Amino acid sequence: MTKLEFPNSTLTTDQWEQVNRLATSLNHEQAIWISGYFTGLSHQARTATAASDIATALVPPPGGEPTAAPATRLLTVLFASETGNSRALAKSLTEAAKGKGIEARLADMADYKTRGLKDEQDLLVIASTHGEGDAPQTAVGFFEFLESRKAPKLPQLRFAVLALGDSTYERYCEAGKRIDRRLEELGAQRLADRVDCDVDYEDAAAAWIAAVVDSLAPAAQTTVSVAASAAPVRSGTSAPATFDKKTPFQAEVIDNIVLTGRGSTKETRHIELSLAESGLTYQPGDALGVVPRNDPALVASLLERLSLSTDAPVTVKQGATSLGEALAGTFEITAVTPRFLDHWAEVTGAAELQALREGDQKEARTAFQHNHHILDIVSRFPAPGIDAAQFIAGLRPLQPRLYSIASSLAAAPDEAHLTVSTVRYALHDLQRTGVASGYLAARTEDDATVPVYIQSNDHFHLPADDVPILMIGAGTGVAPYRAFMQEREARGASGRSWLFFGERNFRSDFLYQVEWQELLKNGVLSRLDLAFSRDAAPKTYVQDRLRRQGRDVYAWLEEGALLYVCGDGTHMAPDVHAALTDIVVEHGRLDRDGAAAYLSALQRDRRYRLDVY
Repeated sequence: MTKLEFPNSTLTTDQWEQVNRLATSLNHEQAIWISGYFTGLSHQARTATAASDIATALVPPPGGEPTAAPATRLLTVLFASETGNSRALAKSLTEAAKGKGIEARLADMADYKTRGLKDEQDLLVIASTHGEGDAPQTAVGFFEFLESRKAPKLPQLRFAVLALGDSTYERYCEAGKRIDRRLEELGAQRLADRVDCDVDYEDAAAAWIAAVVDSLAPAAQTTVSVAASAAPVRSGTSAPATFDKKTPFQAEVIDNIVLTGRGSTKETRHIELSLAESGLTYQPGDALGVVPRNDPALVASLLERLSLSTDAPVTVKQGATSLGEALAGTFEITAVTPRFLDHWAEVTGAAELQALREGDQKEARTAFQHNHHILDIVSRFPAPGIDAAQFIAGLRPLQPRLYSIASSLAAAPDEAHLTVSTVRYALHDLQRTGVASGYLAARTEDDATVPVYIQSNDHFHLPADDVPILMIGAGTGVAPYRAFMQEREARGASGRSWLFFGERNFRSDFLYQVEWQELLKNGVLSRLDLAFSRDAAPKTYVQDRLRRQGRDVYAWLEEGALLYVCGDGTHMAPDVHAALTDIVVEHGRLDRDGAAAYLSALQRDRRYRLDVY
């Protein structure tokens, strides 16, 4: 390279001569390499002084080799995910960091080696909250370590936390808050304030990601990295179409039938959807995201109570539309959120609503939210003269719902099957229907379609074909096990399979009865244990069947079986865990602490897998 002219820079003449000597000695490829090298230097190098230090460090000392440049601080992006949202955000964050020249790695709390926490330098955490303040099931081990006395002091660590949650729960974003508090207690230095995100997290999360990445980025951002400069540019090609929750695929309804029999106290449906020409694929254990629409009757009732026209123009994120369409497909109009409660208190000035906003009324406010829908509140606390824009200002976006897929592509190519319990109940003398389950139950016409996308569930996939599996599910929690058995039958898997299934009544609620019996007959399903709670006194549940078969259950675990639990996370999953603890105490001859450690080890080794809701 030719000699460079001295620029108007903050470098001294001596420094510039040193840089120039190096630069003029490089060929084209070496110049590109050194450009990428500077880009990847420590993200402490944000000022001209730091750049000067780097240049000086490259100058050979008398009679020696060049001094190594300061090491880049490593960024770890750690996520705890229940439904995949945190995982997707963490992946985007990692890619954004790398695009800014930051050395970054992505880590799932389920796999993270906690002994390495003491060596972390920069840590960005994205954590979802499951239920009422709990950590995602796959991250329980990490939380236990972090909140225990074993956790190391972390004065060298810099951190920031993005918390995801649902504001309809009292302990909103609590999992993220727990990590944030604990890292601070351990002496870590805060890079940025924690941000708490509701179910409509996209904009707030994007702003947080941009802010923290910019704060960590190295100074020399205009330099093109070697990898980027070497990447081929392809013209005339475009990426294949992909479908996600923002752009779902319109899946045609192939079949929509009631599974439960005459006399059942509930309605459970089997729904078959076509994925033909979508390019969508999935593994058994994955979920199907359904983008629902609100009940037209509920929309009409709201408009009537508010004295608003369905044709009233409003502006939403997607653009201009009518109020009726916005209430049908854009906004959540059933569940009461703190956002809506605060908004309606301000709009109406109602003393009762204002009182619920006080700091000491947290429990009363949560109870009020759970016992009222938006329709109940606008009826009880009217707002004469409110316009369409004022009303929707208090609403949050309508969110997709996830359903475990009840089929295998090996058995049903280009299809996804769902097992859906239609939620129906009475509240304040009015019949209510679940948003998504009611929507799916109504999609029975010949030309019906449903907007869908695939949500991977890596923590609930099948093991190798020769590994035995224990499957525990109640009600619609049996759905993924139908997919498991279809897949294993198609692959001729040799591993044993044992299903524990529970429902209310044998005659009316034995979901997929003929299929299970055929699988048992053909040896694809090795064992089947059933619990129908309403058929006898005292009531019998799956956890009771587990205890009765405790010796064999423990033997299967000792022989390497994987344990799956799918269903209600509030009652069934904890009851099953308690039964498993009893089994390990009795048949493993351990005390309760030892049994707890045994089950924790199964979870840590991915042999105890949960998919609960």
